[in-house]
Amino acid sequence: MRRRTFLLRGAAAGVGFLASAGVRGQEGSGKAATELPVIISTWPFGKAANLEALQILQSGGTALDAVERGVMTAEANPAISTVGYGGFPNRDGDVELDAAVFDGSTLDGGAVCALTGYRHPVQVARKVMENSPHLILVGDGARSFAKEQGFSDEETLSDGARAAYQKWLKKHPDRLGEPEGHDTLGQVALSSQGSIAAACTTSGMAWKLPGRVGDSPIVGHGLYADDSVGGCVATGMGEEISKVCGSFLVVERMRQGATPEEAIEEALDRILMRKGQNPAVQAAFVALSKSGAWGAGAIGSRFHYALTRGNQTEVIEVKPQMRRG
Repeated sequence: MRRRTFLLRGAAAGVGFLASAGVRGQEGSGKAATELPVIISTWPFGKAANLEALQILQSGGTALDAVERGVMTAEANPAISTVGYGGFPNRDGDVELDAAVFDGSTLDGGAVCALTGYRHPVQVARKVMENSPHLILVGDGARSFAKEQGFSDEETLSDGARAAYQKWLKKHPDRLGEPEGHDTLGQVALSSQGSIAAACTTSGMAWKLPGRVGDSPIVGHGLYADDSVGGCVATGMGEEISKVCGSFLVVERMRQGATPEEAIEEALDRILMRKGQNPAVQAAFVALSKSGAWGAGAIGSRFHYALTRGNQTEVIEVKPQMRRG
């Protein structure tokens, strides 16, 4: 018997059900969702992102438009300390932002890493996809490209982030304290026309070494999508998610016939095989299939995700998965 304690959400309205925290959920049937579009995002602040993405889809926008605009809601919110304008800085006090977009219709993507001076790295990432021959631009190169594309410099260190940094600096005057936090906002959208897109945005770990990049802006690690299969995004300790090519692994297992729940379970189990049941190692995935089935799972600590089906949006809790034995 599998020893699982993480909550799973079924995809079909007649089959799936919402399990409360601490109650084992039912695996999805893989049947199509009763209502489209379907949008899934990481963390409670993903709810606002879902609502914005839904408006874009209802106004005739594409899935790619929806995820870009959706995650921008968090990038603009100074109360969110892991994304965009509210994001905590690196150990030198500089806010370095990472973001990526990926279009499941074309398998095209764009990403920026360690971008400074712009609050909406996801917009720059989309320009990388559309207006450059490259997939990823980093650091000064990403900043120069943003300027060339007409973006204006902005203050990216919010008052709250500045105060938190000063407090941390007093405790760690040598700037050698351990990095903290990794609540990436990732979003996958399935439009009523069947197109799938994904986006991720993050300020990365607080107090990180300058130049550190996790999984979030790396295609196949932090996000992946393919209209013929589905899409997935990740959040958590990027170094561990990248070692299993997490989001790509989830989508490929769905390609081979696994439900989103089963695919996520396997990806998490691969991390657990390496790291054991370590509460300090936090990782989570959310995924959609092309039919509208969805799943979510996490290790290390409890996790919340936002789910939109048709016009209904809710935040759901997931308890951490235990290694199968």
